[in-house]
Amino acid sequence: MTSDTPAAPDAPDPATGSGPATEPGPATGRGISRKTLLRAAVAAGAAVPLLATGSLALARDAVRSSTDRTLPPTPFCDDGDDPTPDQMEGPYFRPNSPLRTDLVTPGTVGTRLTVSGYVFGRNCVPLPGVLLDFWQADNAGAYDMAGYAFRGHQFTDASGGFTLRTIVPGLYPGRTRHIHVKAQAPGEPVLTTQLYFPGEPRNGTDALFDPALLMNVRDVGGGRTATFDFVLNVDGAPGPDPTDPPTDPPSGTWAAGRPYAVGDRVTHGGRSYRCLQAHTSMAGWEPPNVPALWRSEP
Repeated sequence: MTSDTPAAPDAPDPATGSGPATEPGPATGRGISRKTLLRAAVAAGAAVPLLATGSLALARDAVRSSTDRTLPPTPFCDDGDDPTPDQMEGPYFRPNSPLRTDLVTPGTVGTRLTVSGYVFGRNCVPLPGVLLDFWQADNAGAYDMAGYAFRGHQFTDASGGFTLRTIVPGLYPGRTRHIHVKAQAPGEPVLTTQLYFPGEPRNGTDALFDPALLMNVRDVGGGRTATFDFVLNVDGAPGPDPTDPPTDPPSGTWAAGRPYAVGDRVTHGGRSYRCLQAHTSMAGWEPPNVPALWRSEP
């Protein structure tokens, strides 16, 4: 569901998940899909679009690079047993998940994972109030079909942002690691897809794996963080760009748990930094450690 900064509008970006949703599953008699071509290119060793930092490109990078760019929608992903996009949740979806952003409870076993990002429309406008319903397997690769463990929904904030706290899902036969999600802008169709982890051995053998749905993932302390931007096949209402720098950027000492916008200035370790990418700070994302988020200033 991400979208990158593609050189050509009709070329899906494997790094950012920006491929058009034209193929509901593995290639069938309908011909060769873009997804099939993309996967073949990746299998052949073709490079995926990267940022200067070495990370996969995100939809927000395309937004910043052009004021009139149209973003390709995030592709949907099928479990192979459903004929229409509205039903592509697979066998483990349960409706009525609790409203929560944190799926970790006391006693939870597994590597902690924080997934964050934004939801955009095709016209590069961030979308507030988008419903995001997540579900996944536990550390042992099992889904809770009796309760709502590792299930929860949330809504994007005023800037189109979201954050999910969970664990790295376990493996089960036939699949690589993945997180399911349904995304729906108010009054619009539901996009059902899955997010994947780079570098997983099973990515090459999972029939559903789509490199356009890879998250940016990195180790932080004893856990992991991931980023992914969704692009829904809708046009958002124009409004203030949440990534524009404020007229008078605030200043202060960097602290974890605070939302920072592009242009914000902070001090940390006796040095000054300017924010390059809107985000909510967390331990491990201190300015010297994440040059993609902060630039040192004199």
